[in-house]
Amino acid sequence: MPSTRTAFRLSGMLLICLSLALTACHASPAIDAQSAAAATSQPPATILIIRHAEKLPNGDPTLSPDLSPAGYARAQLLLKAFLPLGVRPDLPTPQYIFAAAPSSHSNRSALTVVPLADALHLQINQDFKDHDYAGLAAELLSGKYAGKVVLVSWHHGKIPELATALGATPPYNPWPEDQFDRIWKIDYNNGKAALHDLPYEAVPASTR
Repeated sequence: MPSTRTAFRLSGMLLICLSLALTACHASPAIDAQSAAAATSQPPATILIIRHAEKLPNGDPTLSPDLSPAGYARAQLLLKAFLPLGVRPDLPTPQYIFAAAPSSHSNRSALTVVPLADALHLQINQDFKDHDYAGLAAELLSGKYAGKVVLVSWHHGKIPELATALGATPPYNPWPEDQFDRIWKIDYNNGKAALHDLPYEAVPASTR
């Protein structure tokens, strides 16, 4: 018959084994949660950034949030850059569209993408103000848009900073005051961002 001391030793060993087993059971969900969090932090496949289209000349302040005739023409050019689908192999079709939140001075970011959003049956997200480019970048890199194509229409003054917040290197900074015909395409490969500065058609002089 085992001694009392031996019995205590066996009981202690059983308690230790049971404690280790319970710890392992609790650790697995934590590890799984960490893995899931890592998976959901994947970036979009591509983010396309454009400057809003041309504005009206300085004048009537009640009209300042609007686009000029050239701006509306450029919005149509943007539509033609994506439709028919595949017309530009270097421009994947957007699955989400963001524009800067409207203000008393401008709603041009949204107006620029309205024709494209309507054609693709997409809503325009205007949750972020122009100066909150960091918040927008955090949203886009949160994992909600992993593997997707996102189009962003923004004010030119913050576009280089937005690209930097998205992990890309702007090809120039500041964005030129009179430049409206460029598309910054940010592709993500293994979590690394590569920015390509692409053109789209110039607005015909007759519409300016």
